Amino acid sequence: MTTDLTDLEKTLIREKVKEKYAQAAVSPAGCFCYPTGIAGLRQLGYPEEWWQDFPPALLESFLGVGNPFSLGAPLPGETVLDIGCGAGFDVAVAARLVGPGGRVVGVDITPEMVTRAWELAALLPYRNLSFQVASAEDLPFPPQFFEVVTSNGIFNLVIDKEKAAQEILRVLKPGGRLLLADMLLVAPLPPDRANLIDNWYQ
Repeated sequence: MTTDLTDLEKTLIREKVKEKYAQAAVSPAGCFCYPTGIAGLRQLGYPEEWWQDFPPALLESFLGVGNPFSLGAPLPGETVLDIGCGAGFDVAVAARLVGPGGRVVGVDITPEMVTRAWELAALLPYRNLSFQVASAEDLPFPPQFFEVVTSNGIFNLVIDKEKAAQEILRVLKPGGRLLLADMLLVAPLPPDRANLIDNWYQ
């Protein structure tokens, strides 16, 4: 699919992505063609001891396409950034893993998701997590701030992936880790689908 987009096309993609995830913040039913919620967690191998005592509403909000923690879980005391945090499930897992001496920040471009994340976080015992509206392409943090950056199913939606990668490298401390789970094409799209703008947000 082409990445040679006009400014109008980029604006359309961003607005459509926000629209889809604003709907998913209310109810993910029908928004995705892969398992979400508990079925998704089990399929992707999240250990149940990490989430079995989470509130049902938080479990139902899980929309990930992979398990970034399978690449190496955050350690106690670490500072973690989750890009595209959605309703905050991976942030909650990371908050549990880093413990009270650590800190986890979730960012998302969809204000409705950030609002939902705060609502669900209020049901948890953790006080080492927070959320804010921000883009992967413009992270509002100082250089070398995080030991770990995670992302789950969001990088494919980012228009300027090079800028996002530069931002991730900027905010990671030397020796920091990127734990990325995402979708990718394994074969060319059919010619009649290859360059459609709605490929970005279906």
